[in-house]
Amino acid sequence: MIKPKTEAELAQAVADATGPLKIIGGGTRDVGAPVTGGVLSTRGLSGIELYEPGALTIVVKAGTPVAKVEQALAAEGQRLPFEPLDYRALLGTTGTPTIGGVVASNASGPRRIQAGACRDSLIGVRFVDGHGDAIKNGGRVMKNVTGYDLVKLMAGSWGTLGVLSEVSFKVLPVPEAAAELRISGLSEAEATKAMSAAMGSPFDVTGAAHLPEGVGEGPDTILRIEGFSASVAYRAKELTKLLAPFGDVAVEHDPTQVAASWKWLRDVEAFATRDGAVWRVSLKPTNAAVFSAMLEQNDLEHQAIFDWAGGLVWLLVPDEGDAGAAVIRQQIATFGGHATLVRASEATRRAVPVFQPEPAPLVAISAGLRKQFDPRGILNPGLMG
Repeated sequence: MIKPKTEAELAQAVADATGPLKIIGGGTRDVGAPVTGGVLSTRGLSGIELYEPGALTIVVKAGTPVAKVEQALAAEGQRLPFEPLDYRALLGTTGTPTIGGVVASNASGPRRIQAGACRDSLIGVRFVDGHGDAIKNGGRVMKNVTGYDLVKLMAGSWGTLGVLSEVSFKVLPVPEAAAELRISGLSEAEATKAMSAAMGSPFDVTGAAHLPEGVGEGPDTILRIEGFSASVAYRAKELTKLLAPFGDVAVEHDPTQVAASWKWLRDVEAFATRDGAVWRVSLKPTNAAVFSAMLEQNDLEHQAIFDWAGGLVWLLVPDEGDAGAAVIRQQIATFGGHATLVRASEATRRAVPVFQPEPAPLVAISAGLRKQFDPRGILNPGLMG
């Protein structure tokens, strides 16, 4: 394993590479087609370079553990707005999640519906491209519109365009209070309507999800609100009135209970101990229930968790044949969106396109970008198809 400790060492390692490189951070996000090559780890690039709580800005080396970043922020009453998920339980991986891995996978949790994705909080990156050149883009403020927006490009590129060495974020204060509203017994269609009503209200919902039968005591539809204590209490009361037509609403104000509930959802722990392949499907929220129903009509055995008010659907399906790829992507073609095979056997991941196949124009654009940033094709080759 190659484990550089500085950006200069990282650049030299890439420049000297004579074959494919498997780029990893903490090794906890084993998603994508299997990559064969020498392992290049960014874990040696660790540490907080700059943290200015007053400016709501933090600059961190890519191999820094996420927990270390969150600990530093928490000490100042701040947090990463996008609530990055931890894949370890779902994928059965070990190791320590790194902040560079969060950016490379654009890992974004339930709060995405209110605070945006990882890429929306990312304001600067440093990375080494396939030539072995160190590149910087963005800065330490949100207003940065000059040249190519490589910051957004690197988020979700899974190490195929460059190896991250440093990332910069805009952070936000931790709210004073939080509450969770829960309605039990709704169907997927009813839950979609309830979540839509909540999201369309003026009550600033920061989480909306539906959990199926067999998961906890489901089916449960849950909503989260955060902010000043008085505001949370008022909004919880008003949302309870709004949602009354859908059923009895239970409200939880204990911060520990609320945090545990949404971490469990964030990390898809409901599927962690269950056999099968797991898909991550992104589509229009109001289509989630119909999409799930169509999978059932096409005889695809599945369980679904709706996050982002239905905009994100986690699917648990049997890891047999193509793990439901043909049926899922047939429906995606109808409803729009994209599907990623997050967990499956190595054989399935080799046989099935893990990421959503792109239309020809996007394939050409992606190929052009990779040719510019990685002309030798050595950075995580084949991982994204």
